Amino acid sequence: MKKKNLKDARSFDELLNIKYGNVGEAKRDKFEEKAQYFVISTMLKEARLEAHMTQEDLAEKLGTKKSYISRLENGKCDIQLSTLYRIFEFGLGRRINLLIA
Repeated sequence: MKKKNLKDARSFDELLNIKYGNVGEAKRDKFEEKAQYFVISTMLKEARLEAHMTQEDLAEKLGTKKSYISRLENGKCDIQLSTLYRIFEFGLGRRINLLIA
């Protein structure tokens, strides 16, 4: 059977299957994990900018360092759920809801 190329993909899901494997395979799971970190980091940065805060402002409000906020926004470190709540609810005045599907 001929291996599919990315140009053969007819949908985004098929493209992911070709490039990273099927859902449940190790390479695909790692990709999905990184994608979720990217989504969270993007949401954090957008919420901070909407609040007209710098990374330094947010760090001061939370009692942490600007470098930590920067690493979070760039997806360079893991974040605990309790920290995520604290940043959004206390630091940015936003409500956060968690959906597990």
